[in-house]
Amino acid sequence: MPYTDPLEPMLQRADELRRQIALRIVEEAGATPPPSPSADHLAAADEAIAAWDEQGEEEQDQRAFRDIGPLQELLAEHRDMIERIGELQDRRLS
Repeated sequence: MPYTDPLEPMLQRADELRRQIALRIVEEAGATPPPSPSADHLAAADEAIAAWDEQGEEEQDQRAFRDIGPLQELLAEHRDMIERIGELQDRRLS
């Protein structure tokens, strides 16, 4: 069995979540999402990801007590994946 780096599927998942976020933003804007996101769509996803990351933990904790939408679920999953990637990279450097 060939060696596979456990980091690779995590990076692929983070990238796939980024694409899903981009397409979800298009859909929530009322447009039909294209088969794959454009550079502008990905830039909007990056902005949404950055804004989500900049929110305080307290605000995100408050979301636990109310329903969140599909976009927020994707953003939360992306953030979790990025944190897991960072933890794995930190362990490798230790």
